[in-house]
Amino acid sequence: MSTAAPGGGLLVAGTTSDAGKSVVTAGICRWLVRQGVKVAPFKAQNMSLNSFVTREGAEIGRAQAMQAQAARVEPTALMNPVLLKPGSDRSSQVVLLGKPVGEMSARGFFGGTGGSSPGKGLHGGRQEQLLGVVTDCLAQLRGTYDAVICEGAGSPAEINLRRTDIVNMGIARAARFPVVVVGDIDKGGVFASFFGTTALLSAADQELVAGYLVNKFRGDVSLLEPGLEMLRGLTGRQTFGVLPFRHGLGIDEEDGLRVSLRGAVRESVVAPPVGEDVLRVAVCAVPLMSNFTDVDALAAEPGVVVRFVDRPEELADADLAIVPGTRGTVKALEWLRERGLADTLARRAAEGRPVLGICGGFQALGEVIEDEVESRAGTVPGLGLLPVSVRFAVAKTLARPVGEALGEPVEGYEIHHGVADVRGGEPFLDGCRVGAVWGTHWHGSLESDGFRRAFLRQVAAAAGRRFVPAPDTSFGTLREEQLDLLGDLIEEHADTDALLRLIETGAPAGLPFVPPGAP
Repeated sequence: MSTAAPGGGLLVAGTTSDAGKSVVTAGICRWLVRQGVKVAPFKAQNMSLNSFVTREGAEIGRAQAMQAQAARVEPTALMNPVLLKPGSDRSSQVVLLGKPVGEMSARGFFGGTGGSSPGKGLHGGRQEQLLGVVTDCLAQLRGTYDAVICEGAGSPAEINLRRTDIVNMGIARAARFPVVVVGDIDKGGVFASFFGTTALLSAADQELVAGYLVNKFRGDVSLLEPGLEMLRGLTGRQTFGVLPFRHGLGIDEEDGLRVSLRGAVRESVVAPPVGEDVLRVAVCAVPLMSNFTDVDALAAEPGVVVRFVDRPEELADADLAIVPGTRGTVKALEWLRERGLADTLARRAAEGRPVLGICGGFQALGEVIEDEVESRAGTVPGLGLLPVSVRFAVAKTLARPVGEALGEPVEGYEIHHGVADVRGGEPFLDGCRVGAVWGTHWHGSLESDGFRRAFLRQVAAAAGRRFVPAPDTSFGTLREEQLDLLGDLIEEHADTDALLRLIETGAPAGLPFVPPGAP
């Protein structure tokens, strides 16, 4: 098989959000790099609270960091130049080239008159100006890599947003990239979704749509083939493959709450414990939860059950309670109190039962919060479980710290506006520990294998569980195996020769579209 020409590429779009664009993009990257192609991922604009900090201190979507790992390259801000981090139903923080530039309403971002605050570089109604930024980033990647695999966002047929689109057909038109549309057949209606998506596009956009990729199929593919032929007759476009359904492939996704590795969101498929007991972990499903991927490393451990909870009784019987990161610490505090979870956390702390707060969750466990930046709520009492006061600063901390805890080396990353003043307790990853309550701003610390095992041993001891961490669980190895599985899905179930021709030759030349009609 030949390698792709320099500067080649492809846009992976989807009929809906959560159709599988992120994992398909990662799978194509892993398949290409195994063929000797130097490849990079790219997503012009991402809306997600799951983010990551690159080596140069830039914040990007965690899905793009995962895709970079699939491509075996170091993630950079070029791979996700625009990141939107929702703070409410109507506004988001805009992160441009890895740095926050202000808050903006959805109406302002997509072409209305909404404002920006503090507005250090972006103003309402100017989203179209970002097209030059993202095309420049894409051009830099194309000048460095043999191929760039772009991921779209939502659906390319969101006709109300097409005028200001910079992530779907907008970037495909600018780069003259062919487009493969992914559809989730597990949800049903995939033929209508493929047809309708194509039909709603303008003629110029339709020219770039090369075909389709069916995702999450269960059953006998031969039963699907007549429909694929009918679809080709109706649209003039081929289907590049049918990917089978696989549990636990939603790694570092933007949407939904999933624990990906080993399918550990379902207790029935958790690997058996090494010791006598299973360890149960309850994660408070706080509003605007960020970086819930922090718990993936726990779910990777044999005998650890991880679940997201929103009721006191679900939290009360857990061996470890986690208050995760959030884009709305004050809102999360209100939610914990309204649902009775705050009282349950306080009882756990008083009884010496383990609690871990990460980033916004760490802030919530403190004594007081002064917030004139995120919620603008002023002074708000925390849960009082740790001797910490938090002041929100306009400048965001973006860092990749390295340290030691529980006698083990630890790496992590920090993404927060809150500045913690720790006034007591035992030092713990730039945070603190009091009894069985731990708090830290560090995301990703549990991916450090030795530290994770030491932490779980302490949790098990405090919880009175005869649980023993597996001595050889490597989160990095499991992640690599998962990325290889994605590459295998593409290699074994997609028309890779046709995909490679698309990547090499660029956009298709004006494929016809047949108007609606019966086959």
